Amino acid sequence: MKRNWIAPAIVLAGLVAGGPAIAHVVLAVREAPAGSYYKATFRVPHGCDGSPTVALSVELPPGIVVAKPAAKPGWTLEIEKEHLAQPVVNEGHQLTERVKLVRWQGGRLPDDEFDEFSMMVRLPAEEGPLYFPVTQRCEVGETAWVQRPTGEAGARPPPHPAPSVLVTPLISRNR
Repeated sequence: MKRNWIAPAIVLAGLVAGGPAIAHVVLAVREAPAGSYYKATFRVPHGCDGSPTVALSVELPPGIVVAKPAAKPGWTLEIEKEHLAQPVVNEGHQLTERVKLVRWQGGRLPDDEFDEFSMMVRLPAEEGPLYFPVTQRCEVGETAWVQRPTGEAGARPPPHPAPSVLVTPLISRNR
């Protein structure tokens, strides 16, 4: 019996060639209710062209006012804040500044391993997609995961998409 090996070889070649294109820094949970507390866990599946990851910076969208990053053993945590134009009340406390950027650095994540970096945030009341631009710095090179989809019908996904979460309507418990 003669075996047809061409079709499986083409499929395998496509998977190998397409592998890196789908290995983006992403959020583990891609939907959450408006106004809820959300554990934003950024999954880092690889380094930069074989080079280990040594820093990860996450910019928080303007709608995020409350954010508490998780410390990570072996990594130094840096938090940049900015003043709010108007104070915001959250759980009875008046806030005058917000976390603008979180950076984990000083660790070393080999290219052939993955890891997760997390923070707890309070999502805004507005529904829709929220994008978290991420810069992944490696021993050699860096990748900016900052692009947003164009929204055009039939458009290809951007090569370096920003991790995103879809903020959905808050479901009432009084139904």
